[in-house]
Amino acid sequence: MTYRHTRFACYIGYIIQAVINNFLPILFVIFQTDYAIGYEALGNLILINFLTQLAVDIASILFVDRIGYRKSVQLANVFSALGLICLGVLPQLLSSAYAGLVISILLYATGSGLIEVLVSPIVEALPSDNKTGNMSLLHSFYCWGQVLTIALSTVALRLIGQGNWWILPMLWAVLPICNFFFFASVPLVDPPPEEERMPLKRMFRSRVFWAAMVLMACAGAAELSMSQWASMFAEQALGVPKMVGDLLGPCAFAVFMGTGRVLYAFFNNRIPMKVALALCAGLCALCYFTAAVSKSAVLSLIGCALCGFSVSILWPGIFSLSARVFPGGGTAMFSILAMCGDLGCAGGPWLTGLIAERWGLNMGFLASVAFPLILLIALIGIPRQNKA
Repeated sequence: MTYRHTRFACYIGYIIQAVINNFLPILFVIFQTDYAIGYEALGNLILINFLTQLAVDIASILFVDRIGYRKSVQLANVFSALGLICLGVLPQLLSSAYAGLVISILLYATGSGLIEVLVSPIVEALPSDNKTGNMSLLHSFYCWGQVLTIALSTVALRLIGQGNWWILPMLWAVLPICNFFFFASVPLVDPPPEEERMPLKRMFRSRVFWAAMVLMACAGAAELSMSQWASMFAEQALGVPKMVGDLLGPCAFAVFMGTGRVLYAFFNNRIPMKVALALCAGLCALCYFTAAVSKSAVLSLIGCALCGFSVSILWPGIFSLSARVFPGGGTAMFSILAMCGDLGCAGGPWLTGLIAERWGLNMGFLASVAFPLILLIALIGIPRQNKA
């Protein structure tokens, strides 16, 4: 086993997280029909998922460095597999199907939160001459996992029938089960000893770190506001059929996001990270504005798809930038940044939906232009040189 296998295990980890975050919404119509679960209750399931991941981001600061990366990431795979298996079993067994869904989400969201906190510092710690490129490539696998989850689950449901939906999470659980054993043997670079880590108090005293936290929150909001609402926007606001909306909405968004991350993995040495982040934030604002105000359905859909490209390097780029500015930040730094990102992931789509409820999705997307604009302002607080 080499460090190449370690990176491969981390790639699978992000695919698992993509399954966890994108599989359940595919079943929402089935849950409405079979279990009479309303829109608000379904929305609460999404909120429970992200709030649980947020709580895990915070809690991981207390134990990851103590027990090490290997045990922590194996624990992440255990929770992920257990939650997916329970998703296929508990709604059928419990008198309240909704309670079964909530229990399952709490379990696999715990695994997802740990994956998010762990795989980035694991890859960052590996010896490499292109850490920024490796980080961007790593995060691209979340995008490919999102595409695979939507495409394969949709096709599988048509083949096995919606009444047999419970089989799918059991099949997806194979991924974390295999990755549990994979992480048992791949080489890892342990977290730095405590005396070499930068204290949290020192990081929180730095205006650069606060700027990085704002950047992560805006990155999460800009990414999830489009990916969560793109399908409904395409179907309702633009009047295209659902299958077309799914393909040209969230799937196209994910493909463009993954493509952007792969491209930057190979060409990152040509564009400074801060410049790349500024360019992407500007493009993101333009994409939201185009999707919101364009009279052409084609241009609006192009805006939705290109938004995926515009947000592609925001999350991994901020991770890499922060790791260079705070080389002793360790797991605690990644945990706090992931927490801020999850706050944006939860708050961004919620705010977009809140505005859309009153004035329509076009106005919701127009308001979402604020996320990349705030990100541009926060970038001013990041120095050109690597000093905090």
